[in-house]
Amino acid sequence: MIPPQEASARRREIEDKLKQEEETLSFIRDSLEKSDQLTKNMVSILSSFESRLMKLENSIIPVHKQTENLQRLQENVEKTLSCLDHVISYYHVASDTEKIIREGPTGRLEEYLGSMAKIQKAVEYFQDNSPDSPELNKVKLLFERGKESLESEFRSLMTRHSKVVSPVLILDLISGEDELEVQEEVPLEHLPEGVLQDVIRISRWLVEYGRNQDFMNVYYQIRSSQLDRSIKGLKEHFRKSSSSSGVPYSPAIPNKRKDTPTKKPIKRPGTIRKAQNLLKQYSQHGLDGKKGGSNLIPLEGHEHDFRVKHLSEALNDKHGPLAGRDDTLDVETDAYIHCVSAFVRLAQSEYQLLMDVIPEHHQKKTFDSLIQDALDGLMLEGENIVSAARKAIIRHDFSAVLTVFPILRHLKQTKPEFDQVLQGTAANTKNKLPGLITSMETVGAKALEDFADNIKNDPDKEYNMPKDGTVHELTSNAILFLQQLLDFQETAGAMLASQETSSAATSYSSEFSKRLLSTYICKVLGNLQLNLLSKSKVYEDPALSAIFLHNNYNYILKALEKSELIQLVAVTQKTAERSYREHIEQQIQTYQRSWLKVTDYIAEKNLPVFQPGVKLRDKERQMIKERFKGFNDGLEELCKIQKAWAIPDMEQRDKIRQAQKNIVRETYGAFLHRYGSVPFTKNPEKYIKYRVEQVGDMIDRLFDTSA
Repeated sequence: MIPPQEASARRREIEDKLKQEEETLSFIRDSLEKSDQLTKNMVSILSSFESRLMKLENSIIPVHKQTENLQRLQENVEKTLSCLDHVISYYHVASDTEKIIREGPTGRLEEYLGSMAKIQKAVEYFQDNSPDSPELNKVKLLFERGKESLESEFRSLMTRHSKVVSPVLILDLISGEDELEVQEEVPLEHLPEGVLQDVIRISRWLVEYGRNQDFMNVYYQIRSSQLDRSIKGLKEHFRKSSSSSGVPYSPAIPNKRKDTPTKKPIKRPGTIRKAQNLLKQYSQHGLDGKKGGSNLIPLEGHEHDFRVKHLSEALNDKHGPLAGRDDTLDVETDAYIHCVSAFVRLAQSEYQLLMDVIPEHHQKKTFDSLIQDALDGLMLEGENIVSAARKAIIRHDFSAVLTVFPILRHLKQTKPEFDQVLQGTAANTKNKLPGLITSMETVGAKALEDFADNIKNDPDKEYNMPKDGTVHELTSNAILFLQQLLDFQETAGAMLASQETSSAATSYSSEFSKRLLSTYICKVLGNLQLNLLSKSKVYEDPALSAIFLHNNYNYILKALEKSELIQLVAVTQKTAERSYREHIEQQIQTYQRSWLKVTDYIAEKNLPVFQPGVKLRDKERQMIKERFKGFNDGLEELCKIQKAWAIPDMEQRDKIRQAQKNIVRETYGAFLHRYGSVPFTKNPEKYIKYRVEQVGDMIDRLFDTSA
């Protein structure tokens, strides 16, 4: 059982807690009552506010709608007024712009194009809204007048400011082609920058708004004329320069440096001056052959004079194989070659200009038309060269082919650039250069073949044969001609290959062409050798005939050895050099046989046999006298005759003299030793006229008219 004290305490504790809970419950009830009262008050306020809002909305919405309608009406009025102003402005365009259009665009293109834009808009408005109004006709007429003024201004700007490119500038432009160093590109200002911009703006307006393409015809006609005149001016520059100074000059590009421009000679691509230079070398250095760069054998004395005469005839005789080669032809050739290069450079420059002015889809056609006159002029001149070459070949004037060579080589070298420039032009335009190249190759091959035939068939004219047995002009002409081919090996080989139809011609073009050229040179040399053999028969004296052949063979061999001709010949004929040496030696031996009639008199086999100390019989004395007399007469006769003969090559001349001197001196020395002291006559000085040394001196004076 719980003790009474604890139970009493527990009860008091419970009663205290109960009292506290009752107090808390009473507080909660009071709070709830207050909250309910506040809620009722708030609901009453919100209800009142809602009622007032409803009243306000019902009052404001009609006012707002009315204001919005008023604003819309105001905007419509403003738009209507703006449209009226805009429409009215179209009716004033004609009067506002008429003065500007009448005065033209010169000097105020920007303002003029602005006026044309206004007129264009007026035309479009009236066409859409009032097609029957008189205002439409008025602005249309004004627009057409303005367009015509723009077309006229375009023509005027192009005409006044398109200038012919000076020859000096063209030469500077193309002079960098042969330079090893990379040079700055020479700028070409066809039109001043400000004028160019005006021309571009007018062309774009005419295309976009004027619906006009006539200005493109105006453009190409004006630029075509300038291009053609520029190239013709360059050609005339060459003619004038050559007539005054002999060489055309081109100043250095003035824009590259501040100092005074100096003059530099133009490089002459492919110019042929070998024949003239060789003639000069013969004239200046013929006595010793130590100076100058001639590939030919130096000439001496009377032979020098004779060869200069022949070379002069070879260069100037209208019927000779090298007829007609003169400075005029060289100038014409150089001028044409430079004009071809000039056309490429100027055409490239013209296309750059054209790209800025002409619409893209019209550029190729306009460019094609623009270059036609200049291109046709070049092609016509080229065909004239071909035609002249054909006529010259008929006359056996083979110098004409020497003009074709450098031109053809340059055309082939320039063809890739030509093709690039003409890309996109008509097929007829593209085919002009290949057609000219084919014509030149054909006529060149014809000239080469006819030259070879002419060498073979050159007649044996007795009056045309050198009296002293020196080198024949046919030989010098043939060698000079062949040496020209050294500078044009690829071109000449291609000429010959162009006439071949074999597959090798296309499969191995370079090697095949080289072999063809080698075969051709061997053919010319073979024909020359046959003709020389035939010509040698004109001489009645076999010894002179041998000297003639010796001189010509030696001349040919030395010319081959001192140039690249020998390498070309060796491509198809390995033994050519040995063969010529054998021919030369054979002719020396033939010549030496001419002395047998002298040495046979004193040869031991033909001498009388007698015992020393025994008195000679009359028959023996007479025989010895005859031997001395025969030797003396023969020696004098041969020395007199052969002194007038010529052996231009000093080495060969000394060799032949020495060999003959050794033979004669040895034979005569033995004869003199044996019979000089024999009493075969009372007047020994009558028969023993020469000492051994004197005989040697007489032979040393052979082949020398000055002795």
